[in-house]
Amino acid sequence: MAFVIFLIPCFVIGTDIAFSCQNADDFVGTSSPGDIVIGGLFAVHSEMLHPEEDPIKPVIQNCAGFEIQVFLQTLAMVHAIETINNSTLLSGVTLGYEIYDTCAEVTKAMTSALRFLSKFNSSEDAVEFKCNYSDYIPRVKAVIGASYSEVSMAVSRLLALQLIPQVSPASSAEILSDKIRFPSFFRTIPSDFHQTRAMTHLICESGWNWIGVIATDDDNGRFALESFGVQAMANNVCIAFKEMLPAYLSDSTFHTKVDRAVEKIVKETRVNVIVVFMRQFHVLKLFKKAIERDVKKIWIASDNWSAAVKISTIPNIRQLGTVVGFGFKSGDISSFQEFLRNLHEKPTENNKFLREYIMLLSVCAHLEYHDFQTCIANQSQDDLLENYGSKSQIWRDDFLNANVEPGFIHSTILAVYVIAHAIKGQCKDRDCKDPSAFTPWELLEELKKVIVIDDDKEVKFDSNGDMSTSYDVLLWKEIDGHMEITTMAEYDAEKGGFIFEDEEKKKDFLSLKKVQSTCSQHCRPGQVKKVTESPHTCCYECIYCPENHYSNQTDMDYCYRCNNKTYWAPINSTTCYRKTVYFLAWTDWFAIFLLLLSAFGVVLVLSICVIFTKNLDTPVVKASGGLSVCYIILFSHFLIFLSTVFFIDVPTEFKCKTRQALFGISFTLCISCILIKSLKILLAFSFDPKLQNFLKCMYKPIPTVVTCTGIQVIICTFWLIFRTPFVNQNFSIPRVIILECNEGSIVAFGIMLGYVATLAFICFIFAFKGRKLPENYNEAKFITFGMLIYFIAWIVFIPVYATTFGKYLPAVEIIVVLISNYGILCCTFLPKCYIIIYKQETNTKSAFLKMVYTYSSKSAGSVAVSQVSLDSKSSSLRATITDSCKTENDSVNGNCHFQVPGLPLIKGKVLPKNAARTIVRKRVSSI
Repeated sequence: MAFVIFLIPCFVIGTDIAFSCQNADDFVGTSSPGDIVIGGLFAVHSEMLHPEEDPIKPVIQNCAGFEIQVFLQTLAMVHAIETINNSTLLSGVTLGYEIYDTCAEVTKAMTSALRFLSKFNSSEDAVEFKCNYSDYIPRVKAVIGASYSEVSMAVSRLLALQLIPQVSPASSAEILSDKIRFPSFFRTIPSDFHQTRAMTHLICESGWNWIGVIATDDDNGRFALESFGVQAMANNVCIAFKEMLPAYLSDSTFHTKVDRAVEKIVKETRVNVIVVFMRQFHVLKLFKKAIERDVKKIWIASDNWSAAVKISTIPNIRQLGTVVGFGFKSGDISSFQEFLRNLHEKPTENNKFLREYIMLLSVCAHLEYHDFQTCIANQSQDDLLENYGSKSQIWRDDFLNANVEPGFIHSTILAVYVIAHAIKGQCKDRDCKDPSAFTPWELLEELKKVIVIDDDKEVKFDSNGDMSTSYDVLLWKEIDGHMEITTMAEYDAEKGGFIFEDEEKKKDFLSLKKVQSTCSQHCRPGQVKKVTESPHTCCYECIYCPENHYSNQTDMDYCYRCNNKTYWAPINSTTCYRKTVYFLAWTDWFAIFLLLLSAFGVVLVLSICVIFTKNLDTPVVKASGGLSVCYIILFSHFLIFLSTVFFIDVPTEFKCKTRQALFGISFTLCISCILIKSLKILLAFSFDPKLQNFLKCMYKPIPTVVTCTGIQVIICTFWLIFRTPFVNQNFSIPRVIILECNEGSIVAFGIMLGYVATLAFICFIFAFKGRKLPENYNEAKFITFGMLIYFIAWIVFIPVYATTFGKYLPAVEIIVVLISNYGILCCTFLPKCYIIIYKQETNTKSAFLKMVYTYSSKSAGSVAVSQVSLDSKSSSLRATITDSCKTENDSVNGNCHFQVPGLPLIKGKVLPKNAARTIVRKRVSSI
């Protein structure tokens, strides 16, 4: 069972030329019969008049505000259909059309859509309500329109009942891409998603981030505002204010809200860029008010009004500032322009729009261009009938061509051709002269697959029913005193970038950057944004990036950290700099000075070695332990001087491991040999039997040296194996990397130095005990002094080393090594060299014996029984005189004794001094 609705509208009767109707056919704006009829919905008028009487009756009222641009779109549809009918595209099948005026009102558009749904050849325009429309043949096969997204949404929901294809050349709301809610909707333009993204791209490229938005309070305006808001937020663009204007001019609050919007623009002095999503007649009212208030901004125009000539010709439009907008990509419309030039020859019987336009020409012909446009726009249909009277018809060829908006004309013609190609696909194996040959839903499926050649490019609908064509970026530019709408660039919707034809147009684009529209001043590179208490992220303070941070772009949200410790950045830096690598280089003046000291030390060692070698058989050399001991000590001094080289230049793993081990082992070897010498001296001149016995046990030269040095070798070996020194980068000083050797283990380093210090202390004790021995051959006091120098140097070194950092830290250790090494070397060998060179008379055997005799005589003269030992092999004297006669009673009782090594003990009474001297002389002579 099917239910039927009859469309019997009630209309007002006019004069001889009526815009009201008595039947449904009078409701059609323009029509032409054909085998296949295509419907059209265009807002030829900008508003529908609403009655003021109460109650309101369900009567379709007349409209006002004739829109030349939309009227041209209806002519483009007519022209395209006529062109197709005169071509071979459909092979004898003719297209008809029925175009209705929506007056920018959803209710009026719904009335037209209901008629589209009525059954074909129904005498009473009845719409059947059925469960299955698969075989239903409506009045039209497809619909082109509507002009506005809000109207398209309502109409599309109605047409979706029978899946009648709807192709809009102007409705760009992003929501219309939803195929679940709008399954039969297509469009030959991109969706607002691409437009809002293009706008945001333009804003970002121009350096703006603080803008205002004005939109109409309808579905199209709200959806466009929502889409733009998402894009703006994603690109750090803040919307300072949003103003919504009523969708209908008949709204009583319209003018109040326009005034409020203009007032907001005036107050927001930092906002110099305004994005406008509105219909043309809304923009017209807004701009006129803005001119009165002397507002000067950059206006970003949506595709709805970016190419509107009636707005660009407003008097004093240049005072508003700069208008840059996005229009649909246009194609070749030369044939349509030719069609307009011959339009006055066309019949007007079936084209009420054309008749009304001719009447408007006659009524407003006496006015100037813009006033002429205003006159046309402000004439209601009822006023036009009254004013027209018996005026003669006037035709103006230039007016229509001057108001052509190429983008809309091109998209309208493209919509007709897309439907025609889909019809061609359906008519391959069908007789399409029969209206029932195919149904709208079959045409819908064909439409999804159709491909059309446009400007030598293939275009087709994507899965959302959109055509991803490009945008023209339009700039309103004053040329010869007139505002011209020029194409500045092309925006590629797929790639998301601007394409410029020449440098001149690129300069126009770059000139937009001269205008500032920011909540805060741009933060320069080296600065970063600090968000204030404002809810907008675009309102901030600029602060400097801290040390070791940088920013290299404007308006950065955070500073980058120099991501490597080898780089640094000062405060307010735009980049990171490589840190200067510091180490004690060969070329450093202090390093050169220390190296010269080390080199001098080496020369000194070699010189001493030469002197001792030449004086091998002298008592001084023999008293020093012989040449072999001297060579060992001098070799260790040489190695110590050599070890300082490893403290200089770029630290390496080898240097770090070698320098401390070489110093520690060499110094230990040196101290060990000096320790043996101290024992030998003390043993030779000690008269205390107990001490002498102890020293005899201790005096094992080779085992002692090997043991002492071996222990240090073991310490260093364990250190190098388990906690080996390594190269370290010290970042404690800003802007500098200090290459240094990390000792690996401070404990191991301390043990190594402590062991050397222990040996030195033992050596110091022994040497101190022998400090009063014979002067010319007495090393003990010089050894004592050398050890004191060592201790002072290293005691001072510890706090200095602990508190010093930087590249001169190795120099501190070199200094203490040199001081201690020079101290011991000089105290050990320079006095002997002095004797060898300058006091040769004392460096003889006779002088040596005399010295021993004198010392022994003095010791015996103090009532002592002495022991004198002379090592004939080394020609070295060991003399120890021990006083065993403490009191006179000891001498009386025969407790005093006198012994020389190798002779039996002599016991008896106190010996006279001469007797003691005689015994010593005889013993030394025998040795």
